Amino acid sequence: MSSLKQLAIRGTLWTIIGYGASQGLRLGANLILTRFLVPEAFGIMALINVFITGLNLFSDIGIGPSIVQNPRGDDPNFLNTAWTIQVIRGFGIWIFCLFLAKPLGDFYGNSQLFLLIPIIGFSMVISGFSSTSLLTLTRQISLRKLIVFDITVQSIGLIIMIVWARISPTIWSLVIGNLVMNIIKMVASHFLIKGYKNVFAWDKTALEDLVNFGRWILLTTAMTFLATQADKLILGKLFSLEFLGIYTVAYTFADLPRQIMNRLNSKVMFPVIAKQINLPRAELKQKLQEKRNLLLMGLIGGLTLLICFGDWIILTLYDNRYSAGAWMLPILAAGLWLPMLAMTIDPVLYALGTPQYVAVGNGGKFIYMLLLIPLGYKLFGALGAVIVVAANDLPYYLAVIYGVWKQNLSLLKQDITTTLLLIISVGTVLFLRWSFGFGLPIEGLFSQI
Repeated sequence: MSSLKQLAIRGTLWTIIGYGASQGLRLGANLILTRFLVPEAFGIMALINVFITGLNLFSDIGIGPSIVQNPRGDDPNFLNTAWTIQVIRGFGIWIFCLFLAKPLGDFYGNSQLFLLIPIIGFSMVISGFSSTSLLTLTRQISLRKLIVFDITVQSIGLIIMIVWARISPTIWSLVIGNLVMNIIKMVASHFLIKGYKNVFAWDKTALEDLVNFGRWILLTTAMTFLATQADKLILGKLFSLEFLGIYTVAYTFADLPRQIMNRLNSKVMFPVIAKQINLPRAELKQKLQEKRNLLLMGLIGGLTLLICFGDWIILTLYDNRYSAGAWMLPILAAGLWLPMLAMTIDPVLYALGTPQYVAVGNGGKFIYMLLLIPLGYKLFGALGAVIVVAANDLPYYLAVIYGVWKQNLSLLKQDITTTLLLIISVGTVLFLRWSFGFGLPIEGLFSQI
């Protein structure tokens, strides 16, 4: 049997490979789709996905983390009770979509939302029937099969979107592709593990375990939604849907490091830390510091490139309709460092059963955006709003470092050292870029003022 270290290394490699392949597919499809569809289509989809994600997170009782963390995570009664709750929850989310469609369409002044929200929301019913085998593979840190599965499903969905958009260049290409992707994933998930079967069950002890652990997960995910999606909700009201579509394109690239860390957290770091959480604090802290240092060094290199040359990505890959995204991307990328510091340590809070610090941090982030995005827009227009979004993870970071400090696992000295290294790295590369006559990444902003 593989050691925990080997599982972690293998899991990390597969996660990075899988994420790279997934993003490569998404980028390629996005570049093709932007040739067929107008920016407004992406703005509408971004807005709808915010609300669907919100309903998903506001009803999340942590079924996935519970299966990974709970000692009964391999017990069929526990798994089938979790699956039953998952199915019920999927229908509940869809019912909310039916009720929200008209009010949201009226609020944003777009009649397409009346029909699109219920149709896209039905994907939650489909996903609710997906097998818990997907979560069992995560618990076992058996990621090769899981990642190959995800890439295959994503490829089919994206091909459908592109073909549909070529034939009929409307938002329906994105809608139908998304639904088909969810149907294929749901059906195929039941054949991932031989002999693995989900049936409806209601084990009271399992239910208690799920609810007791899930109450904090529910609060945490609700706050996470408010913190991560408030920008699109507010910008969708302050600006046109066309602007929101351009912002979404820039944000997608700027958010790549965060998405990689999310994958590593859920697929590798959380399962591994959960298996070591009973180690003495000093020993656990040392292990965390060593592994975290490697991650942060890699992130410094990636963020330096994204901050200093992010504008070239937009200008090279997209046509003039998306040129405003060129100055947005470097600013948004610069704001990623604080969440990277927090995300490389917050899995320990979940493993210790204290995710409330993450919930408080994300709640603070939401309040920050609610108050400051409109203010930034009023004072400095689009630039002010984007800068506010870029700096929005400060409350989240402060809450996380306080939480790990309370657990005697503070790594603040490491945070300070690596932050200085990032500043030096970015400053050096920006100076070299300017010295060689390539200007600065946000120069496109001034031509639009």
